[in-house]
Formats: sequence, C-alpha cells, structure tokens
Amino acid sequence: MRHLDAGEVHRHLAYPGLVEALRAVHRDGGMPQTDVKVLSDGANEGNKFVSLISWASGDAIAVKMVGVFPGNAALEPPVPSVQGLVVLFDGKTGAPVASCDGAALTFRKTAADSALGADILARADAEVLLIAGAGGLAPHVIDAHTSVRPGIRKVFIWNRNPEKAQALAARYAGSGREVAAVAALEDALPQADIVSCVTMATEPLVRGALLKPGAHVDLIGAYMPEMREADDDTARRAGRIFVDTRSNSEHSGDIAGPLAAGVIERKDIVADLFDLCSGRHPGRESADQITLYKNVGGGHLDMFTMQYLASRLEI
Repeated sequence: MRHLDAGEVHRHLAYPGLVEALRAVHRDGGMPQTDVKVLSDGANEGNKFVSLISWASGDAIAVKMVGVFPGNAALEPPVPSVQGLVVLFDGKTGAPVASCDGAALTFRKTAADSALGADILARADAEVLLIAGAGGLAPHVIDAHTSVRPGIRKVFIWNRNPEKAQALAARYAGSGREVAAVAALEDALPQADIVSCVTMATEPLVRGALLKPGAHVDLIGAYMPEMREADDDTARRAGRIFVDTRSNSEHSGDIAGPLAAGVIERKDIVADLFDLCSGRHPGRESADQITLYKNVGGGHLDMFTMQYLASRLEI
C-alpha cells in the first residue's frame, strides 16, 4: 500500500483537474453509503476527533480519521489544527490501496467542493472575491475560486486578527490580482460578487442586507448547529438554498438556524451537487439572484478525491 505525504497530495490535486473530477462523479454517479462519528474531548470540548466512512458498493471504500484541535495554532511551535489520514480500500476485495495525509486532502477537497459550487452558481462575470477567514484553508479557497473564475481581479481578505489577513494578502503579491486585507467586513460585503466564509464563527458574519444583487455566498464553516457564518437575512434574500449534499446539511447552524426561525422550509433546499452537475436543477436562474451554497462536506467527497488522486498516480 502506498502512502502519499502532504506535498504529494498538493502537487497532484491541482484545482482545475480536481474540480472537473468532482463535477464528473456528481454528474454520472450517485451518493455512496456513508457514516460519521464525532467524538469530543471531555477536557476540552473544542477538540474533536472525526471518523468518516464512505462505501460505493463494488467500487471503493474510504475512511478518513481526522483530529480538529483549534488550539494547536497557539502552541510553540504551532501545529496544524487539522491532522489525520485518509485510507482508500478496494470496494471489491476490501484490500487497502493507498493512504494519504488527511489535512492536505481535506484542504484540497473542501476548496474544490466550494469552487465547483461557485462555478455552477456564481455569475460568470464575477470580479470581486471576499474571503472571511485567514486560516490554513483560506489560501486554498482563493486558489480554487480563482481557478474557476479567472476573471476575478480583486480579492479582499477579512479576519478577526487583522495581522493574519495582512500576512495572507502579502503571499499574493505579484499574482496579477489586487489582493488586500480589509479592516471592516461590512465595507467589503457590498462590493463582493463572491463571498466565501472559512471561519469558526458562532455568530453570523455575513449580513444579508449588505449583499449586492447577484452575489454568490459560499459558507464553509459552521459545521455544528451552534455555529453560524451568515444571518437569517442572507437565507431570506436567497430564498433557495443549494448544498453539496443534503446528508447532514441540517446539522449546520447556517441551515438549522433559518429553518428553526421559519425563514426557510426544507423544500427551500432545492438542489445538491448531484442535482446541479446532472442538470436536474438549473442552478442560478437570473443575474440578480443571490445564490447561497452550504459546503457541508462528507466522507463521500473524501472518497471521490482520493479516487481521483489514486487515478492520477495510477495506483
């Protein structure tokens, strides 16, 4: 069995190819069997260990084992807050095929998931991207979104810690785009064609009242019911909600909150990536429509990404 380290994962999962691979598998396939277990540290509820299993009968099995330890960034020296492994098994024999760095694959998979959603739902003429959050995933989200919308000419980065936003912006010096840290999220929101949130927020950051007509909102954080990245007005103005997968989507505060408040109903979750990529739902229906996409994630996406990685390396 071959193991792929983080460098190999990043090197072989360039965003244009990965986005197209995810599009193809959602267009031509179906949802595998999945299972998720989340354990919390009794001494520190912020620490989680998650196992995700996905099984496409007769094809492949993937298991992701990942620890999420938010306090790692404050250690000396800092340690990545997300670490783990993904293991791919043969779906016909159960034999292990390959393993890889779980954090690297998670970064790539998550960013490509949102980029695929943006490619389908965001306006083709999008020029301004706003990123809320400046952690380890943020640069991947920038790179993935700009790979599907090369016309993006300006990227704003906001973070609660302004120095982190400034440091991330500095990494893009000479990129050919204007990439700048912004001090006030409310000043950048009305300018953004695409708003992507990569945070651990428990209170809404995106105010729907500030969104410009035609904006696309991509919500990646808020993976627990008590977490929120966008307010009820965002869901109200969008009206129709798109998700990568319906499975477990109501576990996210950005779906559960508006549902509980009566702002949306379950029927307003109109399409997932299988619907969008297969053409069963048209996606954006007008230039002024605000589109809201919740990146829920899931073990099936890890499996799809690991399968693509293995195919690239002819494993």
